[in-house]
Amino acid sequence: MCKILKTVIVLSATMLFQQSYAQTLSLNDAINIALKNSLDVQLVKNDIEVATISNTYGFAGGLPLVTGNIADNEQVTSVNQKLNTGTTIQRNNAAANNLSANVTGSIILFNGGRIVATKQRLAALQTQSTTRLTSQVQNIMAAVLTSYYDVVRQQQYIKTIDLSIEASNQQLSIVKTRQSVGLANNADLFQAQIDLNALLQSKQAQALVVNQAKTGLLRLLTLNPDSAINIIDTILVDKMPIDLNTIKSNIPKSADVVAADDQIKINQLIVKETNAQRYPTIRANTGYNFTRNQAAAGQLLLNQNYGPTVGVSVAIPIFNGNIFKKQVQIANVNVRNATIQKEILLRDLDAAVSTQYQAYITATQQLEKEKENYQLSAQLLQLVLQRFQLKQATIVDVKNAQQSFEQTGYRLTNVSYAAKAAEIELKRISNQLSL
Repeated sequence: MCKILKTVIVLSATMLFQQSYAQTLSLNDAINIALKNSLDVQLVKNDIEVATISNTYGFAGGLPLVTGNIADNEQVTSVNQKLNTGTTIQRNNAAANNLSANVTGSIILFNGGRIVATKQRLAALQTQSTTRLTSQVQNIMAAVLTSYYDVVRQQQYIKTIDLSIEASNQQLSIVKTRQSVGLANNADLFQAQIDLNALLQSKQAQALVVNQAKTGLLRLLTLNPDSAINIIDTILVDKMPIDLNTIKSNIPKSADVVAADDQIKINQLIVKETNAQRYPTIRANTGYNFTRNQAAAGQLLLNQNYGPTVGVSVAIPIFNGNIFKKQVQIANVNVRNATIQKEILLRDLDAAVSTQYQAYITATQQLEKEKENYQLSAQLLQLVLQRFQLKQATIVDVKNAQQSFEQTGYRLTNVSYAAKAAEIELKRISNQLSL
């Protein structure tokens, strides 16, 4: 056995040993881990928490505002006073104290409906944050499903190579048997060995691709990229075919479209908020004041006042350089932009559905034929090996049959993956992905 063959066999044995100790990862486990560990989901959840905290009448300005103030000032002054009674007061470094305290409260009675619009906007932001979480979950599930089945696809390539290696081993065994009885030369032996070594190298290269695909999956799961995982699965396309009309009818229910609707509503409420600034603001005010002024010298030695206050204030915007008017115009433009963005989203989703559905239909139509071709190519390879054993086929015939089998296996795997990937994307767009 040549040195390269020994090396490849040792590496393959090492990989099998490592896989025996690797954790088997199912599809449901992968999705659950991704949703649990996803940093993107955590960010959206934080946005929901912020929106929930903000969604109160107090944050919208609808609750009373109560403030308390107290000030105590001590000072030293020089007094020089002449009263109309003829009395003269003159004193240096006289102490004086000024104490004041008050509690005031106010509540908005009317401000053009701005408080109501603000509260509605805060509620819409909370709803939109929840919708975006749904969208993020669907995106993560789709990404994990696609990556998971990509690992399965790459592993399926190795299975095809393994079957071809098995055929090469049979071929090599036949050549060695012939050579032992003088019916084969070294050229056939060397060629058979070279073909086998090439397949072993292909398997080693494909093993690297599998490991890289697993690393990509581990990144989506937010796990250590060096973690050892073992995936035992196959690519199965749903037996129930996807209906295009059903998918398109569900596009408006997509989380992204619903979030776009929420954004239009939010921008419309901003128009109301901004327009409300042009109306008078009426406040009811009340409070309790206490003041005490005391001096060691001067005409007024003590002055103390205290008592409640109540009143109504009206602030009327008269002119501010047309700022409010311009802000309303800008807010209306933002409403139009949000509407256009929704139309762009619907256009892109509709195009994506058509593209993915075409890929889905083509792949599913090819799938059955490729399965048949795969079985035929496997039978052909075994038949050519039997003919080779009977000296009715050449080593070139065997190699051609092997290449046909490998290419058919690759096509079958690729068609299965293409159909599954299109199915996943169609379900993601229509918000139908589930565990």
